[in-house]
Amino acid sequence: MAGESFCIRRSAPPFRLPLLRLAHADTYPGKPIRLVVPVPPGGTFDIVARLVAQAVSERLNQQIVIENRGGAGTNIGTGLVAHAAPDGYTLLLAGSPGAINETLYDNLDFSFARDIAPVASIERAALIVVVNPSLPVKTIAEFLAYAKANPGKINMGSGGIGSTGHVAGALFNMMADLKIALVPYRGEAPAMTDLLAGQVQIVFTTPGSAMSYVKAGTLRALAVTSVVRMDVLPDVPTVAEILPDYEATSWAGIGAPAHTPAEIIDKLNREINAALAEPKLKAQLANFGAIVMTGSPADFGKFIAREIDKWAKVVRFANIKPE
Repeated sequence: MAGESFCIRRSAPPFRLPLLRLAHADTYPGKPIRLVVPVPPGGTFDIVARLVAQAVSERLNQQIVIENRGGAGTNIGTGLVAHAAPDGYTLLLAGSPGAINETLYDNLDFSFARDIAPVASIERAALIVVVNPSLPVKTIAEFLAYAKANPGKINMGSGGIGSTGHVAGALFNMMADLKIALVPYRGEAPAMTDLLAGQVQIVFTTPGSAMSYVKAGTLRALAVTSVVRMDVLPDVPTVAEILPDYEATSWAGIGAPAHTPAEIIDKLNREINAALAEPKLKAQLANFGAIVMTGSPADFGKFIAREIDKWAKVVRFANIKPE
């Protein structure tokens, strides 16, 4: 009898567990989903989260609640999700800062690569290289020549240590063999204020921060950092046209705690991709200079791995350290 009882206990779990997991995935989501946005409300990253959350909520017939948890260069919000229950009800708006921080910080109690499971990519957007019009250059080629001829006379502002604009500038230095001083601010707004005042001469910044100044003529756009030109600035060349293989983009996607069931991740991926295929959401994202980026969870995971590797080399080259 003891042997029979032992056999029954060992054979039961393989039949029960898959049924429980499938039932869970079939009924998911059965309650509101929390989407943690690791930046304060109001910026482009936050707006992207709200647009996508609304569109996906309609497809899932369940509310997606935005929870802004800014601070520590997105590490506070990312860490919250990394330590959350892997049940599909706590998600992360993941982005380029997470990939950069993987190397920038060496004392975190989580790993973006290990503890955040890729769910779905959403979009990527080029930065715009803008200068104060008082600088005697009108093209990125002229800027390179001027920077080489005037060492120590150019300061490059950015939205903060380890921000996408900061590492994009460091990558520019690395690939062009320049030593432009990198001046991090506490946010893009003060960096742009000092650029307008001539306190710094160049900034790699988001379209949302730069477009109004470029259109008004108070700042000059020299280039964009994507591989192809931006539709909203068709006459502005890419950095890569002068510096081959240069690329630096900000991006966003959805992540979940590691060990979230694959069935739930796949369901979220399908619905997010379907929402991104809608012309309305595509147009809304395009207003921020963003290009929709869809694919499988595996595709997103490979993209993140490439980004982590790329920015690790730049962070080490420039010896960038967190505050």
